Amino acid sequence: MDRSHLNPIEILARWTTGDRPIARELELLAVWELADEARSFAFGITAENASAVVETKSDLFFSLIEEQHNFPLNSSAFLETLWNFWLPLALQLSAEKQSLGRTLIQGILGVQGTGKTTLAKILKLILGKLGCSTIGISLDDLYKTYADRQQLQKQDPRLIWRGPPGTHDLDLGVAVLDKLRCSQTGELASVENSQSGLIKNGETTRIEIPRFDKSAWGGSGDRTTPEIVSGADIVLFEGWFAGVRPIEEARLNAFLENAPFPIATEGDRQFARDMNAKLSDYLPLWERLDKLIVLYPQDYRISQVWRSQAEQEAIAAGKSGMTEDEINRFVEYFWKALHPELFIKAAIERNNWVDLAVEIKSDRTVGKIYQPR
Repeated sequence: MDRSHLNPIEILARWTTGDRPIARELELLAVWELADEARSFAFGITAENASAVVETKSDLFFSLIEEQHNFPLNSSAFLETLWNFWLPLALQLSAEKQSLGRTLIQGILGVQGTGKTTLAKILKLILGKLGCSTIGISLDDLYKTYADRQQLQKQDPRLIWRGPPGTHDLDLGVAVLDKLRCSQTGELASVENSQSGLIKNGETTRIEIPRFDKSAWGGSGDRTTPEIVSGADIVLFEGWFAGVRPIEEARLNAFLENAPFPIATEGDRQFARDMNAKLSDYLPLWERLDKLIVLYPQDYRISQVWRSQAEQEAIAAGKSGMTEDEINRFVEYFWKALHPELFIKAAIERNNWVDLAVEIKSDRTVGKIYQPR
C-alpha cells in the first residue's frame, strides 16, 4: 500500500497495527514537527533537529504501544496528544535533568479535570524508557492532618473543605522537596531533618514521601503510610494551584469589583482576598520548583462538568460519589478561593512564572501548546 499520502495521525494509527515506519512517513512527520511554530519553539524543535526528534519519538512510540498499558490506540486524540505533547515533553525533561546535574522538580498546575494525573502517569512511563526514575507528588499529599484541619476550621469556619491555601503542611513540603533535590548530589546528609522524613538504613538513605488518603474520616481525608524512596531523577509535583503566586492588591480589587460567578457577596470577596494573602506562605515551596507547566481549559466552567462526569463514573463503578448539588458547591468553593479567570491567566501572562502553557479543549483534547514570552 502507498502510504506517502497519509496524514500524520493516519501514519501513527497504522503504526499501532504493526506497520513499521518507512522513510517517506518519517519525512512527513519531520515536516509536521515544524508546522506549529509555537509548539516547536516550546520544545526546542528546529529544522536542523526535526528528523532526529522524529526518529527518537518513533522509537519511544513503538516501545510504549508494544507493552500492555490499555492505551486507547483507536483514538486519534490520544495518538495526537502522545505524539505532540507527552513524548516531546518527556524528551525535554530528560535532557534538562541531564543538564541540571541533580533531581529536576517539575511543577504541573491545572484546575480540576485538566489531566494532571494522566500527564504524570504517562510521563513516568515515557521517562522510564529514557532511563529516568520518576516520583509523582501531589499538593494534596501535603494536607495537614485531619486533627490539625479540625482545629483550623474552628479558627476559620470558612475552611469547610480541604484544599484552599492554608490547609497544607508547607514545612513538610519544603523539607521533602529539599531532600529529593539533594538526593543525587551527595548533599543529602546536610539537609536538616526537621520533619523526620529522612530514614538511614546502613549506607542507604531513604526519604519518606507523604501520602494522603482522601477516603479517611468519611471523606475528610488524613495522612496515610508514606512511600519510601531513595531519590529520583525527576519529581512531578502537581496541584490545582501549584506554583500560583499572590496577585497585586490593585489587580485583585479591580477583578473583584466585577468578579464572575460564583463570587457574589462581600463575604466572597473577602474570602478571595484572604486566600490570595495566604499564597505568600507558599512561595518557599514554589521556589523549589525548577519548572512549571500550566494546563488550562478553554473555559474554566467546563471543569464543573468534568468533575460531575468523574463522580458519575465512580458511582457506576460501585464507589461513593457526590450528588450534583454537592459537586456544584464543591467546585464553586474552589473558584471562590482562587478564581481561575484571574490566577491561571496571571500565571500564564507572567512569563517568568510558567515555562509551558497547554490549552485543554472542552472535549479534553489538547489545543495550543506554547511557551509564554
